[in-house]
Amino acid sequence: MAVSAEAEARLFAGADGAYRFAGWGRPLVPVLFGAEDDRVAVFRAALQVVSALTRHGMADPDPEMAANLMVFGVRDGADVGDVPAIGGLVPGIGCTLARLEAAGANQYRLFRFEAGGAIRAVFLFLRMDAALVALPVADLALEQAVRLVLLSGDAAFAGSSPLGRLDGVAGLRFGIAALIRAGYDPVLPDVARDASHAVRLAARMPVDVVFP
Repeated sequence: MAVSAEAEARLFAGADGAYRFAGWGRPLVPVLFGAEDDRVAVFRAALQVVSALTRHGMADPDPEMAANLMVFGVRDGADVGDVPAIGGLVPGIGCTLARLEAAGANQYRLFRFEAGGAIRAVFLFLRMDAALVALPVADLALEQAVRLVLLSGDAAFAGSSPLGRLDGVAGLRFGIAALIRAGYDPVLPDVARDASHAVRLAARMPVDVVFP
């Protein structure tokens, strides 16, 4: 079954319907806050799985390399005040999270971009409400990794999870893994604002992929 370029275009459509595709222009360098060591290890493993599909991969932080992917597990907006220098990194984040909490949202992703439009950094805030706590941490980590590695539209995955299950174990659906790999094809640009880009993505997908 041929991959539908229209389906891919919908995946990268914003609330206004405009096509917005962006990938990372550098390796992911993650740091996680507010989680126990075992959960941090699971998140790092998920990021390694997904970043391996890109042409950049993942790097470890060191004293000379600032992190560009920060994941915060919080109970509410007030918790972020305990993170050193967070106000300078993300001004007004406490108020933003308080508004989202009032609206019932449990996750917030803030993307920052290079001058040319490639993803430069992402700040992910997870409000660990009952719904997120009930998820297996491996499922939560892998789904978030998918949402961080490419800039997807507001309604992406609203009707279909990027994960599948085999013998009860979560993993990336083959079509999603193929899409990420296609998005990081060195021939394609890191940034696209024209839906014709979805046709180029579809051309690089296996013909037997069912997507989404």
